[in-house]
Amino acid sequence: MIDYSVHKISYEDTKPFILNIHYAKRMPSVIQYSYGLFEKSNLVGIITYGIPASPSLCKGIAGENNKKIVLELSRLVLKNNKKNEASMLVGKSIRLLPKPKIIVSYADTKQNHIGYIYQATNFLFTGTTKPRTDMAGKNGKHSRHHLGDKTKRVFRSAKHRYIFINANKTERKKLLKQINYQIMEYPK
Repeated sequence: MIDYSVHKISYEDTKPFILNIHYAKRMPSVIQYSYGLFEKSNLVGIITYGIPASPSLCKGIAGENNKKIVLELSRLVLKNNKKNEASMLVGKSIRLLPKPKIIVSYADTKQNHIGYIYQATNFLFTGTTKPRTDMAGKNGKHSRHHLGDKTKRVFRSAKHRYIFINANKTERKKLLKQINYQIMEYPK
């Protein structure tokens, strides 16, 4: 892994990875931080963080006082997904984020994702969301920009929820006590 490095990248740098490689094929609503994994000088992976789409999630994770420090790891995309690339990108990018932050991310069960990368990088497992339906967007997928037709619904799969507290030892201990979700055993 000696030929690898992680650096801040632009929004534009993330687009080919997110729109052409990631299964969702859509940009997250807000990207605040984006980092690239470089093998020598070649960009081989990206990771993005932003404000979660749900304000109630920000409050729900650790209360009103901590809602402004909640970030969502919204996309993790690798060109070749070589051994250890994902964990290196997650781990090194978290160290580049400002502190304190509570990072939330999801592993989509519909994609057969368990969240092993989050387990390998010491995220805490806090349960699985319930499957549900959302109003359909113009492309037939769920969307925050739906068409307003409540009769056109699309299925949204259950997702495993993981959190990571990025803080110094004292802040981490304090924030851990304020997490509103039960910390559970990792799914397998």
